[in-house]
Amino acid sequence: MSKLQKITEYALGSLLAVFAVNCMMPGQAVLPGFLRGMAPWLFLLLNLYPALPIDRPFPYRLGVCNRGCNLLVIFVVSTLVTVPLAIAGMCGLLPGIAPVYSGNIHFWLLHCLLVFGAEFILFWNGMLRVYLSSQQLGIRLRVIGVICGFIPIANLVVLFWIIGVVSREVAFEGQRVRTVRSRAGEALCATRYPVLMVHGVFFRDFRYFNYWGRIPQALEEEGAKIYYGNHQSAAPVSASGQEIAERILAIVRETGCDKVNIIGHSKGGLDARAALQLPGVAEHVASLTTVNTPHRGCEFADYLLTKIPQKQQQAVADTYNAALRKLGDPAPDFIGAVNNLTASFCREFNKETPDVSGVYYQSVGSRLNRAGGGRFPLNFTHVLCRHFDGPNDGLVGERSFPWGESYRFLTVSGTRGISHGDMIDLNRENVPDFDVREFYVQLVHALKERGF
Repeated sequence: MSKLQKITEYALGSLLAVFAVNCMMPGQAVLPGFLRGMAPWLFLLLNLYPALPIDRPFPYRLGVCNRGCNLLVIFVVSTLVTVPLAIAGMCGLLPGIAPVYSGNIHFWLLHCLLVFGAEFILFWNGMLRVYLSSQQLGIRLRVIGVICGFIPIANLVVLFWIIGVVSREVAFEGQRVRTVRSRAGEALCATRYPVLMVHGVFFRDFRYFNYWGRIPQALEEEGAKIYYGNHQSAAPVSASGQEIAERILAIVRETGCDKVNIIGHSKGGLDARAALQLPGVAEHVASLTTVNTPHRGCEFADYLLTKIPQKQQQAVADTYNAALRKLGDPAPDFIGAVNNLTASFCREFNKETPDVSGVYYQSVGSRLNRAGGGRFPLNFTHVLCRHFDGPNDGLVGERSFPWGESYRFLTVSGTRGISHGDMIDLNRENVPDFDVREFYVQLVHALKERGF
């Protein structure tokens, strides 16, 4: 839907709201009776469906979100028009309407009550819709909206903030729906071999919270067959590599697919490289794509491990390991995992882990343009990483990313950039000018084009 169409939709909805509210004014004698009789029904229709049925590819959730955003815009515009009209009428500036000082106080009290009630309905109808359907508002903005709701001026600022976030979500997701539907049936990601997605450190492949966000669903909708590493959250590269190797052989054995395409994020890329060194594994891997992987390690990790006392390191490790055992990891090793992210470890690892002939290696990296562009803790670690490793994604320096036959570097204009977490859609956040789901679709499509 174009900007002109959207502005037209807002304008028509706002005009209808102003017309309906003022037609319902008691004692209204300027307009014909049939128009006054239609006003309540028009107002009801506006609240039920405040959107034009043009260029509308939205699925149900996004449609609800779009209509909620429309209602909030209509509320703002109609309030800005209706309230001054009511004030003008009270002062005797409107023809045919007695002012409040002529003894018409009851009429105006009733009218003000009607205006307040109508705008109240528009506001809460819209707010409930966006609160219940938007994926981009997030918990923080929802809480801010509740807290500031009854604070003058602050509530207006937050309202415009909410409208901006939701309208951008509708535009972003609407364009994505159009793109996907335009290539329906093409199976862009129906690769010869299935895709094995290998997570990074300190996460697991949870059933109800996907490490890869909305990416796997987008790939599957385009024909990809997806599997997960299902390895521990924190372990030395050698141990994780063994787990990945066993997972590859299990997939091949269970499906008869012969080979897999691996996509490894962060430490997952190192784990996959280690797996390829084990006997009988490389012959079952067609390609390895590493995403924001610290192939040359992180200098700031070396610094932290030399500055933090061993006793404190062990205390943190014991707490983490105990918690992850309860979540399903059989032998988590926090310190082993962290030590394998250092630049000193990776220098030795790279000497001992050459690329395997017959496997296609490629890599991807991104940059967080400023600390404030990332979510916690990346906004904190970005500063530390920049001091030791230069430009980075919040955790890993740019110089550490390249590996294999081809390398692609990603960023966006402006101050935000693309963080370590953005590259796996960790926060399910739409990054302006970068659709992470479409990036992976094209990434896997390129593997298909290579015959993998």
